[in-house]
Amino acid sequence: MDKKESPKSPLTYRDAGVDIDAGDALVSEIKPFAKKTMRAGANPDLGGFGGLFDLKAAGFNDPVLVAATDGVGTKLELAQQANMHHGLGIDLVAMCANDILAQGAMPLFFLDYFATGKLSPKIAAEVIEGIADGCIEAGCALIGGETAEMPGIYPPGGYDLAGFCVGAAERGSLLQKEYVTEGDRVIALASSGVHANGFSLVRKLIERDNLDIMAAAPFAPSVSLAQALLAPTRIYTDALKAALAAGKISSVSHITGGGLIENPPRVYGEGLAMHLDMTKRPVPELFKWLKAEAGLSVFEVARTFNCGIGLLITTPASAGDGVLAAIEATGEPCWEIGEMRPRKDEAIHLENGEQAFS
Repeated sequence: MDKKESPKSPLTYRDAGVDIDAGDALVSEIKPFAKKTMRAGANPDLGGFGGLFDLKAAGFNDPVLVAATDGVGTKLELAQQANMHHGLGIDLVAMCANDILAQGAMPLFFLDYFATGKLSPKIAAEVIEGIADGCIEAGCALIGGETAEMPGIYPPGGYDLAGFCVGAAERGSLLQKEYVTEGDRVIALASSGVHANGFSLVRKLIERDNLDIMAAAPFAPSVSLAQALLAPTRIYTDALKAALAAGKISSVSHITGGGLIENPPRVYGEGLAMHLDMTKRPVPELFKWLKAEAGLSVFEVARTFNCGIGLLITTPASAGDGVLAAIEATGEPCWEIGEMRPRKDEAIHLENGEQAFS
């Protein structure tokens, strides 16, 4: 006689580790965040199959679209360790929106991707509120996103982020490499800290030296090491809008991965070199500490970190004073740091580097 199989118990999506109800509750909770980012051309109501944006309503006549996508790298790991999540949302927007600005375009709308093993509505809402705050600062609308719960892919409490930003500029107004010429002045805009690059080295340093990230920062005793390292990335929309209106900008370089060594040469021709005087403004103590603690050369610290500079703008010599004044009027810290010269060897020269980090 055949053995009778025992009936199998029902198996739901929740049994598999995915909580649809929690996801629905999160969507309801974050809708007010998205509504705060409303701007001309957008209707940031979440829940549809796609986000909509009306370029004509945004005031464009003959626009060229510019798109950027990015994440926040292993800064995620440190933020999760410190239980500080809101700033990562700002970072996510900043890394994409600042790339849009570097083309001479303005950010218009943003979408996010939040992936986790088990959804924590509290943490997800904190991150997405940060994304909305970043969008407000960048002048773009949060018009959609995706929250993916994937058990078995991410460890408990772990999550990952990706961002997608679209901007636009009127045809013919985008920045081009050939606009940069010998004699152009270079203007630096301050970073707020490490931003979202170099954290694999930061985390290795913390692990190697057994540093307590919740203790006072060695270079800034009024804040914890975690607070200093996790300061959200600065967003430069207002400053760039003012600079573009004030005078002729020949290039904008967003100082991200590759630091001051690899990013600037992306925006000018092979016959030019950028010369930066690193003593024009004191290097923030955070970067002096990172250089000393890790035992880095000036070249290595400048190739890994922004060293206190979030953007570099080049402008014809005659327009430099007007551009500086326009940026200063927005409250954005900025200073003239160098000039463009004919290239004889390297594409970037960091002058007085040892003195600046001493």
